[in-house]
Amino acid sequence: MTRLHQILAVEKDIRRTAKTRETQAHRDLQTPQLMIGITRSYRPINDEDDTLPDESTLVQVRSWDLIRDVQADIERMFDLVATKDFANTEAKADIVVDNQVLVTGVPATYLLWLEKELTDLHTFITKLPVLDPSQVWEYDAQRSVYATQPVETHRTTKIPTVLLKAEATDKHPAQTEVYNRDVTVGFWSTTRLSGALPSDVVRSLED
Repeated sequence: MTRLHQILAVEKDIRRTAKTRETQAHRDLQTPQLMIGITRSYRPINDEDDTLPDESTLVQVRSWDLIRDVQADIERMFDLVATKDFANTEAKADIVVDNQVLVTGVPATYLLWLEKELTDLHTFITKLPVLDPSQVWEYDAQRSVYATQPVETHRTTKIPTVLLKAEATDKHPAQTEVYNRDVTVGFWSTTRLSGALPSDVVRSLED
C-alpha cells in the first residue's frame, strides 16, 4: 500500500514532468509548420530530358502524438494528486455532470486543483490545428499522417526560338528575332501532408 510520504516524495517530479510535457506541446502547437509536410516527384516528358530528384519535407509533429503523450503524464499526475488529497482531507463532495455522479467523495482541495488543470487542458485542446478544409484529406497509415491526393503541375523551360519577321530577298537578308519560348518538359506530382486533425475530431475533444 502506498503511504502518504511516498506520494509526497515523487509528487514534485511527476508534476514537473507533466507540466513540462504540456508546455512543450503548447509550443509545438504554436509552430504550425512542424505539422506540415510535402512530397514531390518529377516525371520528364522525354526519357532523354533531365531528371530531377524527389523532394520531401517530413511532418515533425503529429497532433495525436501530442495528445497521447500529454494524456499519459496528465493521468499519472491526476491519479497521484487524487491519492494524496483523498488520504489527507475531510471536506469532500461529489463530481456531478448532467445529473450523473462521476466520482463520489472528492476532497475539496482536489476539486479546486482539478478545476485549474482542466481549464489548462481545455486550452490545449482548443489550440489543436485542424486540417485545411479546402483540401480533401485521407489518413495515410504508412506514413502516419493525413495526405491529399497528388496534384500534377507542369515544369517549363525557356527554349531560344527564331522568329522570321521578313523573308530574304536579293537585296536584303532575312529579318529575324530570337526570343525565349516556354516549353513544358515535365510534370511535378505533389502531395501535401499534415499532422493536424479533422475539425470534427477536435470539436468532439472540446466537448
